[in-house]
Amino acid sequence: QLSLVESGGGLVQPGGSLRLSCAASGFNLDAYGIGWFRQAPGKEREGVSCINKSDGSTHYADSVKGRATISRDNAKNTVYLQIDNLKPEDTAVYYCAITDGAFYCSNYVMYEYPYWGQGTQVTVSS
Repeated sequence: QLSLVESGGGLVQPGGSLRLSCAASGFNLDAYGIGWFRQAPGKEREGVSCINKSDGSTHYADSVKGRATISRDNAKNTVYLQIDNLKPEDTAVYYCAITDGAFYCSNYVMYEYPYWGQGTQVTVSS
């Protein structure tokens, strides 16, 4: 059986850091492209960061560029999203998803990602 499970969310103060995890089971994560998305209250889901399937290159949305790092640990079959200097605007449910498409991932087209995790809540507040 296949699964994606996010973890690592929680309540943090502005300026703090958080590392989110997305653990894959039943398949090799390095065979797919990876996307991190988030959805804040009252807003549409948006892309945050991604790893391209074709060459492993990464991309960051302008909202987190310079503060976020996406990485993959093949031994643990897990992908991570580290966000530093967290802001209240980062408050959202964060999702990881996979795609087998060969497109460059910077457009964050959600329907290109057929399998999603359950999401993990990040709340940034004093």
